[in-house]
Amino acid sequence: MSSGFLHQRSLHNPFSTQFYTSPSSSTNSKKSLSILSPTVLLSLLSLIVVLGVFSPWLGMPQKLFFTSNPAISKWGHYTLDQALTFVAKNGTVIVCIVSQPYLPFLNNWLISVAMQKRQDMVLVIAEDYPSLYKVNELWPGHAVIIPPVLDVEASHKFGSMGFFNFTARRPSHLLKILELGYSVMYNDVDMVWLADPFPYLQGSHDVYFTDDMIAIKPLNHSHDLPPPGKKGRPYICSCMIFLRPTDGAKLILKMWLEELQMEPWSRTKKSNDQPAFNWALMKNAKEADLYLLPQEAFPTGGLYFKNKTWVKETKGKHVIIHNNYIVGFEKKIKRFRDYGFWLVDDHKQESPLGGL
Repeated sequence: MSSGFLHQRSLHNPFSTQFYTSPSSSTNSKKSLSILSPTVLLSLLSLIVVLGVFSPWLGMPQKLFFTSNPAISKWGHYTLDQALTFVAKNGTVIVCIVSQPYLPFLNNWLISVAMQKRQDMVLVIAEDYPSLYKVNELWPGHAVIIPPVLDVEASHKFGSMGFFNFTARRPSHLLKILELGYSVMYNDVDMVWLADPFPYLQGSHDVYFTDDMIAIKPLNHSHDLPPPGKKGRPYICSCMIFLRPTDGAKLILKMWLEELQMEPWSRTKKSNDQPAFNWALMKNAKEADLYLLPQEAFPTGGLYFKNKTWVKETKGKHVIIHNNYIVGFEKKIKRFRDYGFWLVDDHKQESPLGGL
């Protein structure tokens, strides 16, 4: 999430290897080991333990490797194309990207989406196998993994290299969806829906987005890309985007990927994906049809949670609230609770995940 995420080797089943005893080359060995001898059985047991511990490093999820339940193991081979065919409605899909630490936020966001009757359109792109299996166990068909799979150990820490690697995959995932012919709404899961956002996607523009600035705009503000700020670029949020499968939208995503490659993460410059998105928008504003969504409907967290006067003046107009401009899981949860937006407390039964 902007304020507030993996190389997968081909699966290999080591149980397909045939174990056999060969004649000993040593003249001192006078008898071969029996397949049922304690030594061999102990060796086999040790092998199973070692594989269980190290299978993730071999690109082999433990649950997939050891399970005999086809209802679980099939999700390791579930493709993006299959998933989109299953969840899309009228050629459109709602997408979020999660790793295991974000599952509570996924659940909360899903409850708000379900309240607007849009949950069937949701596809969860899992960035690790535990998330893939958990979501599909509770909500079959609504999660998919897109290789290569990275190590997401530190992906939850904002500003870390793991977080950068996690978020930097976003344009690649979205581009794959567009290339398969689908329109896609992307949301970070530290958001909550108060109304249905789709009526706000007016016209047939290529890319729709929201401003991440806290400065108050007039209610009838322009829907053009805002002018660049002090850093020479706009400050558009990369956490709520709608794209149509057009050449213009694909161009923006390809340029986003190029910008990320030109400015990778380093210890001195702990970059994230959002500046690259803004450079891509600004450099291709004439080649793509861009649309800035209304601020009163899609406010940044720095405005909604900081300006009570503005919130009161725009009451009834809010659609999606982003819990950004704050760092840390516990701080985000507390702020959502303070505003009555931590829906899992009272509405978990409305979650497609059954309360997780």
